[in-house]
Amino acid sequence: MFRFHRPLDIVTVFHKTGSAASMRAAAVMNSLSAKAGATSVEDKPSDSQTALPEFELNITEDPPTQDQLKTILEYVGANKIGSIINGASTEKEALKKFRENSETFQRPVIVDWNNGKAVASDNESEILKMLQQQASSKE
Repeated sequence: MFRFHRPLDIVTVFHKTGSAASMRAAAVMNSLSAKAGATSVEDKPSDSQTALPEFELNITEDPPTQDQLKTILEYVGANKIGSIINGASTEKEALKKFRENSETFQRPVIVDWNNGKAVASDNESEILKMLQQQASSKE
């Protein structure tokens, strides 16, 4: 029997060297990526853990493009725009501030492009929650 594998979901970490939070987020994502890759489809998690789906990890120090930023702002929702763009409270304001100075983009930001999720955090439990939602939505 043949198994067809769909392409891996892409998860991007917008990273800033020298930022302790960003370094932690990148380390967490590297660790989770390795764990997800080590768990095969046949391995069934126990009830106390949820399997992480395999994903392609992309860590970049580049700021997002304007289109990527619009998408990220949609993913986090209006009430969390300020966690993505420093000092912004609306999408319009965020895009304007970002155009004027890309350093207003707060890192780390982790984006699951295929599943429409983003977190602006180095908190491992928040990151895990986002990735596990991805796993449960595919079962």
